[in-house]
Amino acid sequence: MGGVILAGDVGGTKTLLGLFTRVRGRLRAVVERSFPSQESPSLEAMVRTFLTPRGSPVHASAFGIAGPVVLGKSDRVNLPWRVWDRRLGRVLGLDHVRVINDLEATAWGVGELSPRKTASLTPGVRPSPGNAALIAAGTGLGMAILVWDGERHRPSASEGGHQGFAPRDGQQAELLEYLRERHGRVSIERVVSGPGISAIYRFLLASGKGVESDAMKRRLEDGDSNAAVTDAAMSGEDGVAGRALDLFVSIYGAAAGDLALLARATAGVYVGGGIAPRILQRLRSGAFIRSFRDKGRLAPFLERIPVRVILEPKTALIGAAACAARAPRSRRKPHER
Repeated sequence: MGGVILAGDVGGTKTLLGLFTRVRGRLRAVVERSFPSQESPSLEAMVRTFLTPRGSPVHASAFGIAGPVVLGKSDRVNLPWRVWDRRLGRVLGLDHVRVINDLEATAWGVGELSPRKTASLTPGVRPSPGNAALIAAGTGLGMAILVWDGERHRPSASEGGHQGFAPRDGQQAELLEYLRERHGRVSIERVVSGPGISAIYRFLLASGKGVESDAMKRRLEDGDSNAAVTDAAMSGEDGVAGRALDLFVSIYGAAAGDLALLARATAGVYVGGGIAPRILQRLRSGAFIRSFRDKGRLAPFLERIPVRVILEPKTALIGAAACAARAPRSRRKPHER
């Protein structure tokens, strides 16, 4: 598809909008802008603000939204407003605007990434024809499947991050009970996410498996507790934080392995989200892949699946543009039904 593509990566904290074109078959960003999501009355208003200084008409558009999307509508999870494809279409003068889950958008972006935008956790393991899968921990936990149709991968959204947390040993069973007392039902997202890292840290303290240092108390008082625990663990400054991150990595790897089985992801598993690049050294230590492959009789099957970490932070935005580029092309006057 030729022409200008409007893409969006819409999150609870910030929204990234961009205009793209195709140059020699590859997507190229023309302009991008970030908006605080909570400060806008609607996505439509944000789009108008973004497009007003730019004269080029938009020929296709898609938006990745953090949260469930059904029939072009997103449910309000972390956003103050609902996103609807028809309302966006009226603003843009398009018959077809795609509103998709953000992990589906990221899955679309996987095919646009160059090899240097990913890092392998399984050197020497090559993909085989078939499905691929995507798991991404950040503020929450997202999953998607890339279904192989014999010619290309077709991204499919999922709410797999809300599956129940399944402990694999006694310590993880204790963690489950700790979280159950506070939340009732415990999803895997409660553990494998940014808030999950600090929850594991608090569990270790509460269960007598560590003592909080004065330095960590100050770190936690000064800002984001999730980032504080992660930074202290990666720098080696705090032993309890280090054990918390090790447990997080082990559970993350197990969740990725479960997804690989569910998707029969012979073409590979991609690890996205904002956390993985920050803890790449820890992911490469071996604990992630050991847990990924620890599936009993299916361990040999998991050993043949490559695992790669996505390093490109704008993969969801690029993926939304890739999705829009495949949508039917049509235009009408803005606000026309």
